[in-house]
Amino acid sequence: MEWALNLLLIGFGIVLLYFGGEALVNNAVVLARSWGVSTMVVGLTVVAFGTSSPELAASLAAALSGSPAIAIGNVVGSNILNILFILGLAALIQPIRAQALFIKREVPIMIGATLLLFPLLYFDQQISRWEGLLMASLLGLYIWFLYQSGSKESPEVQGEFDQEYGQRPKANWKTYAGVLLGLALLGAGARVLTMGAVALAQALGVGELVIGLTIVALGTSLPEVAASITAALRREPDIALGNIVGSNIFNILGILGLTALVTPVGQPWASVARDMWVMLGASLLLWPFLATGLRLGRREGGVFLGLYGLYVGLLVSAPA
Repeated sequence: MEWALNLLLIGFGIVLLYFGGEALVNNAVVLARSWGVSTMVVGLTVVAFGTSSPELAASLAAALSGSPAIAIGNVVGSNILNILFILGLAALIQPIRAQALFIKREVPIMIGATLLLFPLLYFDQQISRWEGLLMASLLGLYIWFLYQSGSKESPEVQGEFDQEYGQRPKANWKTYAGVLLGLALLGAGARVLTMGAVALAQALGVGELVIGLTIVALGTSLPEVAASITAALRREPDIALGNIVGSNIFNILGILGLTALVTPVGQPWASVARDMWVMLGASLLLWPFLATGLRLGRREGGVFLGLYGLYVGLLVSAPA
């Protein structure tokens, strides 16, 4: 029954990550908006990056504990899940059409960040500290670009964000305490989740990469699931898209970049190549719908979900 105990550890870690991410995102949004930050910038940075905070905590914990495969698998698996599963599910609930040019412009950046990861892992099988510094620097440039462009958002997007997160609030000591509480829960949850994931991989005889691509990726992506599904139910597609696209950019440049700055992370190219191509394919699949203004409707959402099901089936049948 060792595997059952490991599943309990994973479940407890996911719960801590979820509530930690919620506390961090909600209070960080209040802080950013009280400082007068543009609504869409908050959506693509504070909300998107905040919902990716469980991935950052889990990847750092995995790399520091000597399990780089979980760190890389977590990021790649989360990006695949974000597009195929979360956006597919959101489109089933409410068809998605990007209305803001500001959102459409982010997709090429997401694809570019995905392409950047290929040579970094292909040539030397790892992301070094210098490469991590490059990725973190690119993330800094991206954030600067967002803030410079934030004033161009449309009134429709402003209205969507106000409906989702309310009018500009005022921060107080509870806001700062909430941010600290969220960070503490994230740290504890990441440690527990990593312990359970590594032990489960050993108990079941499957690779840590597969565990990272599936269980850890799904668990750390719960904030994205909650934020995007809520936005879909409220018929606010730009918020859902901004959350997913911003999260995918941060997952690569921020999570892997910051993790590599702390400790280099590596994985043999042969073991991760299949999943890298799936991640790139999912990113490219999303682009035509947004570039042409086509609607990501329920039929397309069903296709996305079907593709994700096929991918998971491939992982289970051929984990190597």
